[in-house]
Amino acid sequence: MKIAKSMPFKRYSESRSGYVRVSRRSRSSDDESLDEIPLMSSEQFDMEENESLVRPRRQRPYGQSRISYWCSNIWNNCCSCCIRCCCKKKVLKSRTVPMGLEQLSEEKYPKNVVRNQKYSVISFIPKVLFEQFRFFLNLYFLVMASSQFIPEIRIGYLYTYWGPLCFVLFVTMCREALDDFRRYRRDKEANSQKFKIFTSSGIIQVPSSSLKVGDLVFVEKDQRVPADMIFLRTTEKTGSCFIRTDQLDGETDWKLRLAIQNTQGLSNNADLLDIKAQVYAEPPQKDIHSFVGTYKRTDSDDISESLSIENTLWANTVVASGTALGVVIYTGCESRSVMNTSQPKSKVGLLDLEVNTLTKVLFTAVVVLSIVMMILKGWGGPWYRYLFRFVLLFSYIIPISLRVNLDMGKAWYSYMITRDKDIHGTVVRSTTIPEELGRISYLLTDKTGTLTQNEMVFKKLHLGTVAYTPETVDEVTAHLKTAFSHNQSASTPSRLGTPVRRTVVTRVLEAVQALALCHNVTPVYDDSKSEETSLQVEADQQSQQTVVYQASSPDEVALVTWTESVGLTLVKRDLNSMQLQAPNGSILSYTILQIFPFTSETKRMGIILKDDQSGEIIFYLKGADVVMTSIVQYNDWLEEECGNLAREGLRTLVVAKKVLTEEQYQEFQSRHHQAKMSVQDRNVKVQAVIESLERDMELLCMTGVEDRLQDAVRPTLEMLRNAGIKIWMLTGDKLETATCIAKSSKLVSRNQDIYTFKKVTGRTEAHLELNNLRKKQDNALVITGDSLQVCLEYYEHEFVELACQCPCVVVCRCSPTQKADIVKLLKMHTGRRTCAIGDGGNDVSMIQAADAGIGIVGKEGKQASMAADFSINQFSYIGRLLMVHGRDSYKRSASLGQFVIHRGLIISTMQAVFCSVFYFASIALFPGFLMVGYSTIFTTLPVFSLVLDKDVQPETALMYPELYKDLTKGRSLSFKSFFMWVLISIYQGGIIMYGAFLLFEDEFFHVVAITFTSLILTELLMVALTIRTWHWAMILAEIVSLAIYVASLIVLRNHFDPVFLGTWNFFWKVLVITSVSCIPLYIVKFLRKKFSPPVYAKLT
Repeated sequence: MKIAKSMPFKRYSESRSGYVRVSRRSRSSDDESLDEIPLMSSEQFDMEENESLVRPRRQRPYGQSRISYWCSNIWNNCCSCCIRCCCKKKVLKSRTVPMGLEQLSEEKYPKNVVRNQKYSVISFIPKVLFEQFRFFLNLYFLVMASSQFIPEIRIGYLYTYWGPLCFVLFVTMCREALDDFRRYRRDKEANSQKFKIFTSSGIIQVPSSSLKVGDLVFVEKDQRVPADMIFLRTTEKTGSCFIRTDQLDGETDWKLRLAIQNTQGLSNNADLLDIKAQVYAEPPQKDIHSFVGTYKRTDSDDISESLSIENTLWANTVVASGTALGVVIYTGCESRSVMNTSQPKSKVGLLDLEVNTLTKVLFTAVVVLSIVMMILKGWGGPWYRYLFRFVLLFSYIIPISLRVNLDMGKAWYSYMITRDKDIHGTVVRSTTIPEELGRISYLLTDKTGTLTQNEMVFKKLHLGTVAYTPETVDEVTAHLKTAFSHNQSASTPSRLGTPVRRTVVTRVLEAVQALALCHNVTPVYDDSKSEETSLQVEADQQSQQTVVYQASSPDEVALVTWTESVGLTLVKRDLNSMQLQAPNGSILSYTILQIFPFTSETKRMGIILKDDQSGEIIFYLKGADVVMTSIVQYNDWLEEECGNLAREGLRTLVVAKKVLTEEQYQEFQSRHHQAKMSVQDRNVKVQAVIESLERDMELLCMTGVEDRLQDAVRPTLEMLRNAGIKIWMLTGDKLETATCIAKSSKLVSRNQDIYTFKKVTGRTEAHLELNNLRKKQDNALVITGDSLQVCLEYYEHEFVELACQCPCVVVCRCSPTQKADIVKLLKMHTGRRTCAIGDGGNDVSMIQAADAGIGIVGKEGKQASMAADFSINQFSYIGRLLMVHGRDSYKRSASLGQFVIHRGLIISTMQAVFCSVFYFASIALFPGFLMVGYSTIFTTLPVFSLVLDKDVQPETALMYPELYKDLTKGRSLSFKSFFMWVLISIYQGGIIMYGAFLLFEDEFFHVVAITFTSLILTELLMVALTIRTWHWAMILAEIVSLAIYVASLIVLRNHFDPVFLGTWNFFWKVLVITSVSCIPLYIVKFLRKKFSPPVYAKLT
C-alpha cells in the first residue's frame, strides 16, 4: 500500500488551552493564523491525528497493558513473517476458456468443492486444544494438572485436577465436533448435488464437485448455479432469464441476465459443440457487481461480443425462469461467492474481558499467598517444592468451572431471546455476546429499511408550474385520456411539432410516458397459460392474470405501479422491446436500443428507445438531483422544489429526455460498441461515451416517493434516548431527506435544534465550522460524508469529542466503508460499547465492526441478518432486546461469575487457615473426591439457577428505560463488587474453619465433616441471599442439591463417620457455624435494602 507515502507530516503545537494541528498539507498564512486560535479547551483526547478516517493504530487498544501490547505486536510480526515466507500468495490470472472444437488448454484450476469445515480428522484435536489453551484460565489448569504427575509435589489424586479439566475439554470438543459435522453435512449435500453437463457423448449427470472450467452446464428453474458461468443459451424466447441473488448480495429483487446473442441464435444446443469459439475472462476478483470479458468466434466472420455482468451467472444464485445453459469460467475458491465469504472475527464481550482481568488478579493472589506461606514457614529445605505445593493447594481460588458456567449461561440467554413471543422471529447467531446488549452506549443505525419500511409509495409528480399528489391523481388520468382521445386510430397522441408553449396535457403525457418507459422493470405473469391464452395480446393477458413487477429497485416498481393507476400500463417487456397499454386500450410499442443501468457512482439510469410507429428515437434519463442539475437545460425551479420534497421526507428523482436523430444514434452506437470491446479501463471509456449524450437534456418532471416509517419507530427511539443511548443515523440519502426522517421519527426531539454542518473542503473551513459547533453542543448534528472526511483528515480527535457531546448525529451521503469506519472510530476514541443495526448488504461491514451487530430481515434481503450477531424482524424489537434481555443477561452473568469466584475463594480461605494452624504444612484440607463434588454435584444447580434471576420485571424495564443507564457504568461486575465478594469469602471461610477448631473435641475426622457440611449449607444459603426474584426452578435446585449432599453423607462412609453424623453434637455445631457465617450478611442486606435501596426498588 502507498498510503504512507502520501500522508503529510504532522505535529502538534501544544499550549495550555489545548493543542492545534500544524500540517505541511496547507501552510498558507491563513492556516498559520489559525494555529493561534484554540480549537478545543479540553485535553481529553491526546492521541495522534491522521489523514484517514480510521488510521492504522499505533496506540495500544483500550484497556490493554503496555507489556501485553508489545508482546502481542512482536508475536504478530513474527507470525506474519513466517506466513509470508511459507505461504506465498497465489497470483490470480485472466483466462481464455475454449468452446466447441477449440483445443482445451492444459492449465489447472481449483476443484469446484464447497468446504466450510474448520477442521479435518488430523487437525481437529490439535486445533481445538490450541484454541482452548489460548485462554489463561485453561492454560493455568493444564499446568496445575500436569504437575500432579511429579510425585514430590502431588497433593491428591490425579482425577481431582484432570477430571474437571478433561470434562471442560470434552464438552468443548463435543460442541466443536457437532458444529463441524453439521458443516460437513451441508458441504457434502452441496458438493453431491447432481447437474447436467452437455458433452459430445450427450447429456450426462455429474456431482457439483466434478465440474471443471470449460464444462457446458444446464441449470434448470429454481436450481442453484454450481459455479461461476457465462450465460450462453436459454429456453426463454427473449434470450434472457431472471436470477435470484439473495444468497449472494442480500437483495431480494430478481436480476435480469442476457444470453450471448451469437450462441442464443444457434438453431440448437448441439451446434455449441461444432463451433470454434473462446471466452476471455478477467482474473478472479471479489466484485460481484462487475465483470470484463469477451466472446470471440473464430470459425466464421470473427464474431466478437463484449461480456459484462449481465452475461454472467454467479455461483449460489438461483435461476428463476426457464432453463439456462452456461460455460464454467471460475470454480471452487476462485468463484465470486467463495471469495466474498470471509470468516468474521470472533467478538469477545466486555464481561469476558473483565472476568479475564479478575482471573489474572486471582492468580496474582495465589502466588502472593503462597509466597507469604513460605515466608512464614521458612525457606529451609526444598523450598521450591513447598512453594509449588502451596500454589496447587490454593489453585481453587481460580475455579475452572467459571468458564463453563458463563458459556452455559450465554446459551441459556440466547435460548430465552429466541423464545420471547414479544419479539418473535428473533435469531441469536452469536451466543458469545448476549451480555453486550446490556452495555450499549452508542447505537448506529441505517435509515432505509431500518427506520423506514423500504416500501415505496408514489406521493408527488412535479412539473415545475404544477404538482400532482394522490388526491389529484384523477386530473392526471383525465389529461392522459384527453391526450389519447385526439387520435383514436393512431393509438398515439398527436404531436404538434415543437410548440413554443406546451399545454399541461402535453407536459403530463410526456412526464407519465417517461416514467412508464425509463426503468428496468419487467412484468411477470402467472405461468399457467393455456394455448389459447398464449395467442392473446399482452393487454388481454393482463386483464386475466395477476401481474408482478420485478425490478432491482423498489422505487422503480412504485413509479411503474403509479403509471398503471393513471392509465398507462406496462404490459410487456423483453430484451429488445417494450409495450404500453394506453387509457383507450391501444398498444404502444417501442424497441429498446440501449440501456444504461443505475450505479452508485453515476446515480442515474438511462434508456434509448425507438417508437415503432413514428420511428422517433428518444433518450430518457432519470437520476438524483445532484447529478441531473448539471445535465438538464437551465431552469429556475428544480433546486428549490427538490429541497421542498426532501423536507417532506420524500425520495426525489429528476426525469429528462432528449430526441436523437438517426445519424446521432448511429455515431453514438459505433463509439459505444468500441468502448465496450475494450479490455483495459472498459467502464471508464463506456461512461465517457454515455456522458457525451447527457448534455442539454429537456427537463420533464420530478417525482417524490415516500418511504414509510416502520411500526413503533418513534416510541422505540424515545425509549433508547431515555436509556442514555446516543443514536447516530448513517445513511446514503441526501441531507434534506435524512434531516426530515430524523425529525419525523423523533430521532431529534421537539425541544432540540439541528445544527447542519456546512460543506467544507479544506482545513480553514473545517476549523471555523468546528468552532461554530462547539458553541452549539446541545444541538443535533447533521453532516455529509464528504465534510466528515475533511474534518477527520485534519481534526479527528476534536471532531469525535464534539460529536459525542451532541444528543444525536446524522451522517448523510455516507458510503458503506465510511459506516464501518465511524463505528471503529467511536470504539477507539470512547472505549464504549457500540451497536450497529441495518437491513441491507451495504450495512454488513458496519454490523460486523460493532461490538453487537443487529440485522433486520427486510426488503433488501437477508445478507445483513445473516452476518449479524442478532437477527430481528423489525426495528422496534431492539427496545425489548436491550432493555429486557440485555439487562437480564448482563446482571445474571455478573452474579454468576462473581458467585463462582466466591465459591473458589471461600474454600481457598479455609485451606489457608488450615495450613497456618498446622504449622504451614502443605496438606490438603479435604479429600479429592469432596473437592470435585463441591464444585460440581453439590453446588452446581443452585449456583447455575442464578441465570433465572431478575432484578426488575420486563414491564418495569420497558416503562423506565432510565434504569439502563446504570448498566453502562459496569457496576454489577467491577473491582468494588469483586473485592466485596473477596471480603465475604475471607469472613465466611475464616468463620467456618476457626469455628470448627474452637468447637473441636475428639478427632480431626469430625472437623472435616463439620466444616464441609457448613461450607455446603453456607453456599446454598448464599445463593438464596443473592437471588432477587425467586423462580420455582431455583427452589427445586436448592432442595435437590441438599438431598444429594445428605445422600452422599450416608454413602461416602470413607470420608464421613456415620455414627458422628447421627449425633446432636454434629447438628448444633454445624448450625452455629453456618448461622454465624450467614446471618450477619442477611442483616447487612436487610439494612442496605431499607436505608439505601437500589433505584429499581423505588419503582416497584
